[in-house]
Amino acid sequence: MKKVFLSYMVLIIPFFGFTQKLKEIDSTAVYILDQMSELIGDLNSVKFSTTTSFDKLNDEGNIVTQYSTSEVSMVGPNKLLAKTKSDKGGHGYWYNGEYLSYYSYAENNYLILETPDNIISMVDDMHTRFDFKFPAIDFFYPSFTDDIIESFDSIQYLGKRTVEEEECYQIMAINNEMHVQLWVSEDRNFLPKKMKIIYKNQNNIQYTTTFTSWELNPQIPEAIFEFLPPPNAKLISILEK
Repeated sequence: MKKVFLSYMVLIIPFFGFTQKLKEIDSTAVYILDQMSELIGDLNSVKFSTTTSFDKLNDEGNIVTQYSTSEVSMVGPNKLLAKTKSDKGGHGYWYNGEYLSYYSYAENNYLILETPDNIISMVDDMHTRFDFKFPAIDFFYPSFTDDIIESFDSIQYLGKRTVEEEECYQIMAINNEMHVQLWVSEDRNFLPKKMKIIYKNQNNIQYTTTFTSWELNPQIPEAIFEFLPPPNAKLISILEK
């Protein structure tokens, strides 16, 4: 990663404009976020898993919670593999520095797109053109702390909490549209453990992700970032949004 292993704020930053309100920024919270971002930015490679629940409004306007799990492997600056299993079958992304392959497990079809030559540009490009979302990419953006400060009116350190038998620092960030809570591991690595987002203007629907199985600087074979279509899989095309 080495500061060239970059990404895009998919979940938090794009959905609202910045305000000119007087901000309440807790220096302890900022320090914890900076430590987390610094460690992540210094990594050469990483593997982790996520478990996610997210609310959707059905046709009757009722909240329905859906679930997914993801496994992510990255090597900076230009390799990414993300496989997600969900209620709808799931999908995967394979990025080798030149092309991004997307595969739908439920439909057994795939597409291959030419991309920029690094993770940040690829994720930005794919999100802008096709609304692709990559699991937990937010935390790998190098200006994560600055973006949070700019985008939220209040950032507070709430103290230590135990999350799945692990001591964590709890941070809360609030603006007119979102209420975000983040739990960061208390150990020397300051890794994200859990994040919850409440969308205040969307019936208070929630998005929650828990992180597990972190591996820092593992040796990852480059072959896993090459996509091989399964038997009978169909190559498809996609329109830009």
